[in-house]
Amino acid sequence: MMYNPSAGLPDDRKSMYSQSQNSVYKSGDKTSPISVILVSSGSRGNKLLFRYPFQRVAECPSSLTAKQRSPYALNTTGDGLEDQDGDSREQSPLTDEQLVAGFSDIILATILATKSDMCGKKFELKIDNVRFVGHPTLLQHPPIIQVSKTDPSPKREMPTMILFNVVFALRANADPSVISCMHNLSRRIAIALQHEERRCQYLTREAKLMLAVQDEITTMTETDGSPQSPFRQILPKCKLARDLKEAYDSLCTTGVVRLHINNWLEVSFCLPHKIHRIGGNHIPPEALESSLKAIRPYHALLLLESEKALLSQLPLDCSPAMVRLIKTCSAVKNLQQLAQDADLALLQIFQIAAHLVYWGKAIIIYPLCENNVYMLSPHANICLYSPLAEQFAQLFPGHDLPSMLAKFSLPVSLAEFRNPLEAPAQEAQLIQMVVWMLQRHLLIQLHTYVCLMVPPSEDEPGLRDEDPPLAARVGGRSLSTPSALSFGSPTSSDDMTLTSPSMDNSSAELLPGGDSPLNKRMTETLLASLSEHERQVILNIPAAQNPEDLRMFARLLHYFRGHHHLEEIMYNENMRRSQLKTLFDKFRSVLVVTNHEDPIISIFQSPMEQ
Repeated sequence: MMYNPSAGLPDDRKSMYSQSQNSVYKSGDKTSPISVILVSSGSRGNKLLFRYPFQRVAECPSSLTAKQRSPYALNTTGDGLEDQDGDSREQSPLTDEQLVAGFSDIILATILATKSDMCGKKFELKIDNVRFVGHPTLLQHPPIIQVSKTDPSPKREMPTMILFNVVFALRANADPSVISCMHNLSRRIAIALQHEERRCQYLTREAKLMLAVQDEITTMTETDGSPQSPFRQILPKCKLARDLKEAYDSLCTTGVVRLHINNWLEVSFCLPHKIHRIGGNHIPPEALESSLKAIRPYHALLLLESEKALLSQLPLDCSPAMVRLIKTCSAVKNLQQLAQDADLALLQIFQIAAHLVYWGKAIIIYPLCENNVYMLSPHANICLYSPLAEQFAQLFPGHDLPSMLAKFSLPVSLAEFRNPLEAPAQEAQLIQMVVWMLQRHLLIQLHTYVCLMVPPSEDEPGLRDEDPPLAARVGGRSLSTPSALSFGSPTSSDDMTLTSPSMDNSSAELLPGGDSPLNKRMTETLLASLSEHERQVILNIPAAQNPEDLRMFARLLHYFRGHHHLEEIMYNENMRRSQLKTLFDKFRSVLVVTNHEDPIISIFQSPMEQ
């Protein structure tokens, strides 16, 4: 049982404790908001309905009175009252809370309640070290005119709210992608509030409740002279205020926001900067998006949570296709097999997989097979008594995590763990342990890449300046895309013999029939991208005397530039692993084989900040 330091404290103390904890957590964090503010504009003027974290008031009324009696006294504690214009600031470096505390409620209501012309657009305002981001929304109330039977003259129009704005205060140097995400969340909340206002005037009721509490606290302050924060009293009485507080707390901690506006409309939001991190730095959304676009059908989807836990988090009206994919998903199935088993289009599988990865519920891996090579992640927690070690011992009795990780100190394939004399249940347990370690980012997978490196001649020891690199001379060819795939399934975990996708720039299929003139011309055409010296070196290799081997080498030449790993070549060219390894061995004098991570999925295997 984890210790809760706020247990046993009064409600007010708990609230203050949670505020201090949040401020400590996000201090200096450019991805966390400083404050959330709700303002409105109507026939009664601009109003600040709610702000969180709310300003702390002075705890000693006598000292507060003394400060009020002496307007020339210096503010030595930093907790004194603000100036009349609400723009007092300290000379010392300010904390996140003090950045927004320097603005009074009146000032915030004035600058954040925009004109009607700015509604429906992104609102961004930078003042000193604070940047305000929101999405002003127009309510468009129909005019309310009451006509009495006894009094024929129409009565005055009832006071109504014209517009509102949910604003997030950020540090001025926040990343542009964080600013864009905060605007997106503000817009989603605004759309939900606008819908509920038109349906049942939810926002009007909540606003009246907030203003009533503010008036009540103001009256009490004037009566007994003890200042109180009206927003502290609003929280237990107003559902909308609690929703905004929950959104703020979630953004500062997990980055996942799940709200039910008026207990009716669900607002879901994910801040990828909090979920996808490498060490202490977040992965830019642009890098995450580019990696998701590079997913191929031979990749697999690994869920980071159990099927039961993941299904319980889905909304009631979620897509049935997502439920079907989660129930069918397996670490040993590639996305193409998953599409067949779930009876879904491959493009839809790509979209759902990208959605789950974006929300931090899954990662992209290569399907588990005995030829996969894994090694210990450099960022793995190898402490003997870590929480992960305790979980591992509970899930797999008789095994301990440090000993298991020690087996992956050097790159090792899963085939080396196989023992023909062991029961099949032990092999299944090994797969479960590897999956568990991949989910915790303790292992990384290494892939085999091949580069063509022809030794320079004695006359030309170095690469001439006018000679372009091999990648430019060989050129690339369009790889498989979700819309250009034919379905197939591997015959075994060792031989990924899938149906080759259609390629516009693919090499022509070499016709059988031995050393025919047509095949000779095709081979010469494929080798034409090489320099004369490179062609001579390759043709002098003993394996090049075999026309079949030479044609296969020429056919795969564009892969030999270190950008395509072995499994990708197997999938695209419909070849077996043994065929490729035999070819690499025959031409080993000009081919350099390296092993490293796949850059497409390496960001998914990096450790997330706990």
